[in-house]
Amino acid sequence: MAQIYDNIQTKFTEGLKGIISNSQVKRVDFCVGYFNLRGWELVVDEIDRLDGDFVYEKDENIHRVCRLLIGMQRPGLELIKRYIDSQSNSLPDSDEVKLCKRQIADDFRKQLIVGKQTNRDEFNLRRLSAQLKGKRVCIKLYLKEPLHAKLYLAHRPDDNFNKIQAIMGSSNLTYGGLNGQGELNAGFGDDDHAEKLARWFDDRWEDRLSLDITEELAEIIDNSWAGERVISPYYIYLKTAYHLSREARNSINEFSLPREFKKDLFPFQETAVKLAARHLERRNGAMIGDVVGLGKTITACAIAKVYELNNSCSTLILCPANLQTMWRKYVNKYDLKADIHSMAKPIDENNVRHYDLIIIDESHNLRNSNGKRYQNIKRLITLQNCKVLMLTATPYNMDFTDLGNQLKLFLKDDTDLGIQPEEYIRSIGGEREFSKKHEDYIRSIKAFDRSNEPDDWRELMRLFLIRRTRTFIKENYAKEDDLKKKYLEFRDGTRSYFPDRLPKSISFPTEKGDQFENLYSEDVMDRVAELKLPRYGLSKYISDKLLALTPNDEEIIANLSRAGQRMMGFCRTNFFKRLDSSGISYLISLYRHILRNAIYIYAIENKLPLPIGDETSFSDELLEDEDIENEIFESNKVQLLKKTDDTNFSFSSVSEDYLSVAKQYYDSIVANSNNVRWLDSKYFKRTLKQALISDNNKLLEIIKYCEKWDAEKDEKLNSLINLLNDQHKNEKVIVFTQYSDTAQYIYTQLKRKGLTHLECVTGASHNPTQIVEKFSPVSNNVEHIPNEDDQYRIVIATDVLSEGQNLQDAHIVVNYDLPWAIIRLIQRAGRVDRIGQKAENVLCYSFFPAEGVERIIRLRQRLTDRINENADVVGSDEIFFEGNEQNLMDMYNEKNGILDDDDDGEVDLSSKAYQIWKNATDANPELKTIIPALSNVIYSTKQNNDLPVNEGVITYAKTPSDNDMLMWIDKNGKVITYSQSLILKTLSCPIDEPALTRLENHHDLVAQSIDQINTQEIKVSGTLGKRFSTKYRVYTMLEAFCKEPSNGLFITDDLKLAMDDIYNYPLQENARILLNRQLKKGAPAMEIVELVVELRNEEELSIKKNEQETHNNEPQIICSMGLRNS
Repeated sequence: MAQIYDNIQTKFTEGLKGIISNSQVKRVDFCVGYFNLRGWELVVDEIDRLDGDFVYEKDENIHRVCRLLIGMQRPGLELIKRYIDSQSNSLPDSDEVKLCKRQIADDFRKQLIVGKQTNRDEFNLRRLSAQLKGKRVCIKLYLKEPLHAKLYLAHRPDDNFNKIQAIMGSSNLTYGGLNGQGELNAGFGDDDHAEKLARWFDDRWEDRLSLDITEELAEIIDNSWAGERVISPYYIYLKTAYHLSREARNSINEFSLPREFKKDLFPFQETAVKLAARHLERRNGAMIGDVVGLGKTITACAIAKVYELNNSCSTLILCPANLQTMWRKYVNKYDLKADIHSMAKPIDENNVRHYDLIIIDESHNLRNSNGKRYQNIKRLITLQNCKVLMLTATPYNMDFTDLGNQLKLFLKDDTDLGIQPEEYIRSIGGEREFSKKHEDYIRSIKAFDRSNEPDDWRELMRLFLIRRTRTFIKENYAKEDDLKKKYLEFRDGTRSYFPDRLPKSISFPTEKGDQFENLYSEDVMDRVAELKLPRYGLSKYISDKLLALTPNDEEIIANLSRAGQRMMGFCRTNFFKRLDSSGISYLISLYRHILRNAIYIYAIENKLPLPIGDETSFSDELLEDEDIENEIFESNKVQLLKKTDDTNFSFSSVSEDYLSVAKQYYDSIVANSNNVRWLDSKYFKRTLKQALISDNNKLLEIIKYCEKWDAEKDEKLNSLINLLNDQHKNEKVIVFTQYSDTAQYIYTQLKRKGLTHLECVTGASHNPTQIVEKFSPVSNNVEHIPNEDDQYRIVIATDVLSEGQNLQDAHIVVNYDLPWAIIRLIQRAGRVDRIGQKAENVLCYSFFPAEGVERIIRLRQRLTDRINENADVVGSDEIFFEGNEQNLMDMYNEKNGILDDDDDGEVDLSSKAYQIWKNATDANPELKTIIPALSNVIYSTKQNNDLPVNEGVITYAKTPSDNDMLMWIDKNGKVITYSQSLILKTLSCPIDEPALTRLENHHDLVAQSIDQINTQEIKVSGTLGKRFSTKYRVYTMLEAFCKEPSNGLFITDDLKLAMDDIYNYPLQENARILLNRQLKKGAPAMEIVELVVELRNEEELSIKKNEQETHNNEPQIICSMGLRNS
């Protein structure tokens, strides 16, 4: 009676092993539909123990141990037909044979890169390879027709009664077939039946259309992660860089550089042109974020020309007003079809010509998404449906929201980015938790807005950002002369060297009781910290008994707290920062604040409406660099100084003086200010007036305590004059300050002291470019260079000149304000440290009191502490202080390297990975073939150069969403980091880095990493989110509608499908907004039903993931690197 093996009551593996391990068995033959290489481990021991026997094959006596015939794993039908034709033509070694073997080899290779590695798999696959190479196992493909047979024969030639034991049934030679899924197999011991089955097998084994793939399978195993050959750590490093640089590599051959730019662009600029063009084509937007001085403007011009030539289109260039002249020169030089518009001026978006490309220069100026300017430009881009190229040296500013807002200029809220904020999702417990917490589509820019994880933003910016630092260019694109100095070479052979940036400290004397010391006192700081600043916290003073509000007033009041907290912080810290600039700037700011409070007091006393500035229209530059209310209060051209050339400056310390002119100022605001909204003073509590008076009294005490400001006794100013007259008497110098008041003060005092050939540039300057060309004519390619007497030697400027201008005729930069923020100094240094700078050193001066900076550091900390003590009242303002005390100390001590641009953000990962790949393949072109041919899942191990406790494994995998995932875990399975930049740096090694023996649990650690990735990729279908979310409320309303018997006629298939979509998929952003509006206004259920059905029919209801992606739910391991302690 036949023995049954069904994998339920009796495992087929036991039966198969039983017939193979019989002591009289010499050899075996297997015929199956499918064969899995890893499944071989279930019989590998038994095969090793067989002696083998001789078999006649085509009249040749051959020693065989195991023959395996596979009938269903076949190449494509077209290849099989070509192979059959080639065999009929007697061409056994034709190209078709090779193609068939190559394709089937690829299929088996894929088996080895799916799933997780184990030590057991590695050991048994190596044994299978040895069996294949030793001819103990021979494998053929049967190609004559599909063959789904499952036959297992054990040959016992010395058994006179039962020479062949056979099992036939449904089990393939796979894990599932041998041991897992339910099957039906039966064993046959009848000699006659077994002989017939053996002849049937021989006929197909010897068929001329059976293709031997034994050698190919052995080679597949040997070249896989399970092979015995040692993989160089350097290869793992390059394989990682190769995959991470895919975007950059693909762009190089996709676009050609316009002819007129080939002689003007350096190779690194050419790379940026092509990569940005690819980003624009694929994602409609790109950002060039190279640091100052690397030629973003000419790069952008080349991109505009690419679009102009390819699409016969025009470009719109939006830039700060002071850069329009500079852009016009580039447009004329390269004959661009481009219009130039100041981003400060509104654009009539409905009546403007069409542009295929919009370039936004200094795009960081548009990081306030609530501003009128931002909204105007966003509407323009939406209506134009064009590509957007952004240029900025500071893509990351105060937080990632700045970056997100710039991207939202061209990205819709629910645009599918193809990636999601993995770090944030992981931190909250996975995709399902994200769906519960947020209504945002998980792969949208809104989802990234939820994240404060740097790695999430780095991953996002790989799609849009090209950013290289000066150091990166020196290391990867520069040449080296005989003296080991780095330079870039122009097409005509001339060289541009990289000067060293040298910090220089200038000390100015101070004495106890002098005007400087009076200002920097603890008493003064305490009074500033105690200010209530009621004009910025107006929401706290709104009356509890409001009368009926007009819609306009209601909107203004709703916006007060939103803008107020932010403005309050800027105002409070602005006092301190202006003091760091100059005493006169500080006193002017006190004067302005008192006067503006007096205007409010006047309005309240006379029951007049209060002027409320449209804070959302203020640019970030105004908030940071200028007086934060100029737009409201200075439109009347008030003269703060009686005589611009006077050396003594003083302000009244009597409250009545300010109140006496308040009416004049109020009337001027009414007459002249456009960006002012008005709110009736009756809406406010009486305590508002009391708080205004209290603040004014404190500020007046400070003015009285400080008395006048005497320019003759300004030792900081005198030190600057000595620097200009003595140390750098005949050299060009650019003096930077953050505030226009300080700039004007320095300018007038230098002129009074007899210095000539100087000019002042602030935001109010009519044509800064004209001044720049007289200061730095050579670097700006001025056609007719002015005589030396007609050039400016000294320029005093605000940071209006730290953007977009070439100043490299000079090599001396003076920072007049205390240098808290190194990034600001780096940007200023970048105005002179640009391509074409001739000097060996760029000198960067900063001023410090002779007694040192410790006391100033303590004062700032004291102010910060006092502010934080009242955080519940005014909000913590610490974030409004730039930089830190270490920056100040480093500049004071003239620390070398402090001004290098490595601190100014990092190189984008795509550029970094591409450069690693390019440098390696330029040095060794063979790597271009070797690295792409390496199988996925391979691994190596190198010495751990990090902390000993970080010994472990780095795994690089592609998630089911095709995101790059790099994970470093220690030998105990604890995650060290997901930072791709840090991991890429850790993987870095030389070409001769020795490979070490892997950690015993290497494969287990890789498996743990994959498990963590899988945890984050849980499907989120069937999640409605929070009870008050739009999705939840709409679905529950529709559900209730369907349960009502009277609605039966309206419950259509379309409605049911729409409900399924709402339940299973995220809502599109526009659908969410429309449905939310309907819910808010209390629309009847029938209107909601009609709306959701209409939205679904128009494919505007839900965001559905690609079906193929839904099924592909296994991460793909690319490679892994063990880090082993010595």
